[in-house]
Amino acid sequence: MGHSHGHTHSHGHHHDLNDRNLLFATLLNAVITVAEIIGGLLSNSLALLSDAIHNLGDTIAVMLAYFANLIGRRDANEKKTFGYKRAEILAALFNAVVLITITLFLFIEAYKRFQSPEPIKAVIMFWVALVGLIANFIAVVLLRKDSQHNINIRAAYLHLLGDTVSSVAVILGSVFIFYFDITWIDPVITFLIGIYILKETYTVLRETVNILMQGTPESIDLMEVVKELEERREISNIHHVHSWRLDDKQIHFECHIDLDDDYTLSQTDKLRSELEEVLLNKYGISHVTIQMEFNCCDQKGIIHKKV
Repeated sequence: MGHSHGHTHSHGHHHDLNDRNLLFATLLNAVITVAEIIGGLLSNSLALLSDAIHNLGDTIAVMLAYFANLIGRRDANEKKTFGYKRAEILAALFNAVVLITITLFLFIEAYKRFQSPEPIKAVIMFWVALVGLIANFIAVVLLRKDSQHNINIRAAYLHLLGDTVSSVAVILGSVFIFYFDITWIDPVITFLIGIYILKETYTVLRETVNILMQGTPESIDLMEVVKELEERREISNIHHVHSWRLDDKQIHFECHIDLDDDYTLSQTDKLRSELEEVLLNKYGISHVTIQMEFNCCDQKGIIHKKV
């Protein structure tokens, strides 16, 4: 039984993230948070305070994204043989959990406010929300490009996008309160902002949990992959298959291959190279570990079941 560890290291170093943009977005967010907390307290607007708390979560989120991005670039070593890429996934997970917690807290506050509305200073609410909107919009534009290449930046980007949308809602709310004195619109906006945040956060949460649980990537159909590889005449069976993601880009794949004859090492090497090429070109799998066997494994199922 020979191990053939073929690592097709073709991760061609991914999109270079812009640290300066991320840092600037963090500072911008911190300024908005302070302005909105003061403005929320002065105007007595829960919607503005909810936006401020949301922003506070975002400042932490973007800051975490910044540090996780730096940590993730560190080289692998004897203690961390896979490197530090998962730092970004952990940051994205933490961000998602923080946002959900903040949102649930705001729902409770909005419900209380809905039952007993309070007077709101709409002019202060309007101007502070407008400043928040402009600053958030700048931050969103800065991170948009990087968010398409990195789940951690995407989590931070979604925070900021949520802020931009909520700032618009707060501005509209302040106009309604000023002209029509409809104070109940304040908690309603808080609820709407919260629902939007939960919807966006769920996607990031589901993906990060799947990566940390080493779930099969959604883009990979294991049965289809195995079926395709088993079409080669030298292969009797493929079993003990695993596929997972190290981060939001690198896909790993490993399996045992039962051969139909006792081939030489050079023959199995040639076969392994062909299989790696298929896995890379068709499925985007860049890390492949194949164990070649000849009549030695009892379990032939695709997934290795505990005995």
